[in-house]
Amino acid sequence: MTEASPRGTYLIIAMSIRAEIEDGAITEALPSEAALMRSRNVSRNTVRRALKALESDGVVEASPGVGWRVAGRTQRRPLIDQMTDLIAVDSLRVGDAFPSESKLCERFAVSRTAVRRALALMEGNGLLDTVHGKGRTVRALPASLTQP
Repeated sequence: MTEASPRGTYLIIAMSIRAEIEDGAITEALPSEAALMRSRNVSRNTVRRALKALESDGVVEASPGVGWRVAGRTQRRPLIDQMTDLIAVDSLRVGDAFPSESKLCERFAVSRTAVRRALALMEGNGLLDTVHGKGRTVRALPASLTQP
């Protein structure tokens, strides 16, 4: 934004995000705060105030570790469950490569931090192995795939 607004820049940002949601340009996950900052040329604080204003109006909701989503259209399943299901959805077998962090971020429209937390949990549960420089591989199949 190049000019100051007597109404508050964050309100203008909120109105533009609301318009994108109403027009269908944003359907589920909102762009990251960093992307919103760059596209609107404003500070993180301005973006956060706009998102909080939209949240108070019931337009968007925050998903901890995931980001901001259009209210009422979000999947309520934890990211760890969605990523574990990926083994079955992609027909992965023990020893197969698991998608990279960047592919997972793109696929689930979440932050790298959220993906890394879920991957750490999957490793802790014995589902994945990490080989330095080679990525992650499936170590074991989830119980839902091994039970008759």
